[in-house]
Amino acid sequence: MAITAVVWDVDDTLFDYTTADRAGMRGHLAAEGLLDAYETVERALARWREITDRQWARYAAGEISFEGQRRDRVRVFLGEELSDDEADSWFRRYLDHYETAWALFPDVLPALDALAASHRHAVLSNSSLHVQDPKLRALGVRDRFEAVLCAAELGFSKPDARAFRAACDALELAPHRVAYVGDHPEIDGRGAAEAGLLSVWIDRSGVSTVTDTPMASRPEVPAGLRRIASLAELPAVLGADTRFGAPSTFG
Repeated sequence: MAITAVVWDVDDTLFDYTTADRAGMRGHLAAEGLLDAYETVERALARWREITDRQWARYAAGEISFEGQRRDRVRVFLGEELSDDEADSWFRRYLDHYETAWALFPDVLPALDALAASHRHAVLSNSSLHVQDPKLRALGVRDRFEAVLCAAELGFSKPDARAFRAACDALELAPHRVAYVGDHPEIDGRGAAEAGLLSVWIDRSGVSTVTDTPMASRPEVPAGLRRIASLAELPAVLGADTRFGAPSTFG
């Protein structure tokens, strides 16, 4: 049967998280006088992300509140005993820099427009509604999606098949009627395929005309996935009745 709905990942699929994260951290560290404390912005980001992953796991396990995980991220990153107000203030200043850099990938709105009449849409993210719902609203696309589901509220996360099936249930569709589009070949790609959805891996390393990653060294496509380099290819993969898009360059 035909695919009638698309469920989307958010970060690094719709939203250019990597660029915003780097730009936001660079701007914040510079404003706070902390840039010289790290050899490179990448080192600072790696530490921030490692701390974020640990604190987020505590939040997901119910050990700490959403606000608490943010405060502890700041305390661990700075190595300082801060009050709640001090940690909140530091995090808000970081968010100001991060949110200034928020942007959709340029192929997102054309793809959503091309599929608007032919497919229903939802979001499934491994984040929280506290994060993703305001982000989608700020980016101007929240009303494109019938449902926004996040791991923190679901109680399980991708690649768990229950997460993908929860998205299908929200749309009241069987998994074989739904496609999932995400940027991670295992968490998104293999997880969706094993849950019975049409799994589409958006591998943006193939978009740029100048890339540091030779084609031969890019990851192989796990079984059951369709790999695309741009969302312009998605309508063709879905068999949508539209002139937008082209056959996948990856086969």
